[in-house]
Amino acid sequence: MLLLIVLVAIYGLIVSDNLIRKVMCLNIIESTVILTFLTTGYAHDYVAPIITETVNNYVDPIPQALMLTAIVIGVCFNSLAIAVIVKVFQKNHTLNVSELNER
Repeated sequence: MLLLIVLVAIYGLIVSDNLIRKVMCLNIIESTVILTFLTTGYAHDYVAPIITETVNNYVDPIPQALMLTAIVIGVCFNSLAIAVIVKVFQKNHTLNVSELNER
């Protein structure tokens, strides 16, 4: 299912001419990669890595920490991309990639 979502987002990234749609497709790809990474790190009946005497099965906290970092980087990328898109629109009065390539 996640592969299908990624393929649709890649198709949208290739076919779309609008810059905002391209950023949205990149967001969808990023979200599915994060979701895939987190679901592969999930283990049923395992607990948080808090050391106690009675619990032996711990979940590795590194994937969650890496994905939190990826989310923060994604938010920074989105804000920068939207800022650049606003400047492009102010200068060229279009968000269409093919029209921007003609200029």
